[in-house]
Amino acid sequence: MKASRGRYRRSSLHSMDKSKDNWAFNDTVLQVGMLLLMFLFYLFMHNVPKKLWSDLRLRNRADIQAKRHFVQGAQLLARARASKSKALAKEAQAQAQRAIALDPRDAAPHLLKALALDFLGLRSAALDSLDDALSPLAATSLSPSERADALLKRAELRLASTQRARVDSALADLSESVKLNPNSAKAFFALGDCLERKKMNEDAVKAYEQALELEPQLHVAQQALHRLDSSPKTN
Repeated sequence: MKASRGRYRRSSLHSMDKSKDNWAFNDTVLQVGMLLLMFLFYLFMHNVPKKLWSDLRLRNRADIQAKRHFVQGAQLLARARASKSKALAKEAQAQAQRAIALDPRDAAPHLLKALALDFLGLRSAALDSLDDALSPLAATSLSPSERADALLKRAELRLASTQRARVDSALADLSESVKLNPNSAKAFFALGDCLERKKMNEDAVKAYEQALELEPQLHVAQQALHRLDSSPKTN
């Protein structure tokens, strides 16, 4: 009899503990629910959902308009190159600028503007636009291959300058470019050219050879190798 009473007491105590745990859990859920309701009430009182929806719609509209300006600019630049028309290139630059004003975080319009400026012979301004495209603000919108192409273009413009500092900067750009896109013969040739300018002939030969491995008919790389083979090694 005593044993059965003991079991009954233990069972009762266990049930009471379980009930307390359930009550505590339910109380916690109730408090969380009340906090959520208060938060939602606050949002509606301050018209936050409507503001968020309005901001989202404006942002989407700006994105669409920016892409429209970019596409129009790209078409204009293609026509400018085909017809050698600087007037069309200026229109392309203007469309790129409109796209940038709407979405400065997209690198594509910055690149388009750089290409238009380069076509117009405004190399320094083109470099500035490429710097904007490769800045932390915009570079995240580029894929690795797109970033590699942008670095290659910036390096080519820098190599067109006679300033030694720009040659050093071009070397850094090209080293990163071939890492991002190791299948670009053009980038390896530009890297070889940059290394040759710095009198790093052995490294230049390797870069030219890699360019030819990717594109065996790349005559400029063949000529560069022939030139270096006939000159004394400086490395």
